[in-house]
Amino acid sequence: MKPIWIVDDDESIRWVLEKALARENLSTRSFSNARDAIAALEAGTPQVLVSDIRMPGASGLELLQTVKAKYPGLPVIIMTAFSDLDSAVAAFQGGAFEYLAKPFDLEKAIELIRRALEESLREASVPQAMSETPEILGQAPAMQDVFRAIGRLAQSNVTVLITGESGSGKELVARALHKHSPRAAQPFIALNTAAIPKDLLESELFGHERGAFTGAQTSRRGRFEQAEGGTLFLDEIGDMPFDLQTRLLRVLSDGHFYRVGGHQPQKANVRVIAATHQNLEQRVRDGLFREDLYHRLNVIRLRLPSLRERREDIPLLTRYFLAQSAKQLGVEAKRMSEPAMRFLSGLELPGNVRQLENLCNWITVMAPGQTVEVKDLPPDLVSYPVDAIVPAAGLPAVERSVADLAPAPAHPVALPSLPAAEGATCWQILLESEAASLLASERPEVMEVLGRQFESVLIRAALKHTHGRKNDAAVRLGIGRNTITRKIQELGIDGASDD
Repeated sequence: MKPIWIVDDDESIRWVLEKALARENLSTRSFSNARDAIAALEAGTPQVLVSDIRMPGASGLELLQTVKAKYPGLPVIIMTAFSDLDSAVAAFQGGAFEYLAKPFDLEKAIELIRRALEESLREASVPQAMSETPEILGQAPAMQDVFRAIGRLAQSNVTVLITGESGSGKELVARALHKHSPRAAQPFIALNTAAIPKDLLESELFGHERGAFTGAQTSRRGRFEQAEGGTLFLDEIGDMPFDLQTRLLRVLSDGHFYRVGGHQPQKANVRVIAATHQNLEQRVRDGLFREDLYHRLNVIRLRLPSLRERREDIPLLTRYFLAQSAKQLGVEAKRMSEPAMRFLSGLELPGNVRQLENLCNWITVMAPGQTVEVKDLPPDLVSYPVDAIVPAAGLPAVERSVADLAPAPAHPVALPSLPAAEGATCWQILLESEAASLLASERPEVMEVLGRQFESVLIRAALKHTHGRKNDAAVRLGIGRNTITRKIQELGIDGASDD
């Protein structure tokens, strides 16, 4: 980690901060004037810069201006006397992270520097994370259309509206649009408008001045200012409160906005990319979304396909997410068996790519063994009804070798070892998988083992249905009272009563 620079003509201030930061195991470098600090920027940069505002020669504001021109992501804390509050306002307008009023409480000063340090490290990790992120994965024709659209929009600053179901990867596409645009070197700022309370959303977007509302003890830059020169991604734009839609429209129209409680207009040089899973046309008709804002956002529309529309990408995405999850945990990546991959590719997965990624994380942690079978998947998946699984049409050849494991909607599944007329549902696929495992292990009495498990599941389900009344359970199962009593004792089933 790079050192924290302290710039102040007062030697005692430099000494106090140096000693306090050293106790926190943070390295420092001190300068008695701004000119020396500006010259030092040619050879390197700090992690955080702490500067007095009034010094002989160049001021702290000049230093701030130089730093922000070259390194916009570097947090700068401006130190000022109480009489310099006008200068503090100028510092915030110039992009200062925070100001520290003199005389300051040393613990609060260190806490503020720590916050700036965290911000600096977070900012520094963004370019690295983006460079490690591969291009969006997808071989399906629907995704190729998306790739072509990103390519056409690469050199444009036009506003884009991304539509698609939740979890389909709208932010990933927005990042790709930014990454391949002329603004790629500038910030990409994302905000989910549905995740911020209505009372805070205006401040989150446009920032606020000190004292603008209760609790606003300092001025704060909003997302528009943070994204200056770059891209602002507004996710779930359909949930934006109606009154804030008016303010957003004004920014898109004339490129200016006001902080909450502010009187000086701020200029916004920002490309806006919006996204929603909702039908904005319907929300316009319902009076929930401004029609003029809709037309401002809907300059170029990019529709993302759901995972159901690109099932041939599920094996590719699954292997990628399993590898990523294993890398994060420092373990060997799990492998999906052909029946398990076929089963997974046939599921609805309403959460789309996000749900698939979460599932792969679950598999990496919870599934036993390196090769994952259908029975190793989460119980809520393997209990899907038959009509939640779709035909195998459209899957690549490598997956079609087990295509007969996938049922058509509302029809039985044809297993390789079962005649088509007999059919099978999801639990039968699991049963066959378990039977194959037992037979492969050469375990004796496979029929008896599976038979006991089968009877136990049936009786437990019947008892649950009848609230533990075994006589009623026997009637529901079509067996005698003595038979169910004997089976309950043999299988060691608890929770049954004679009532």
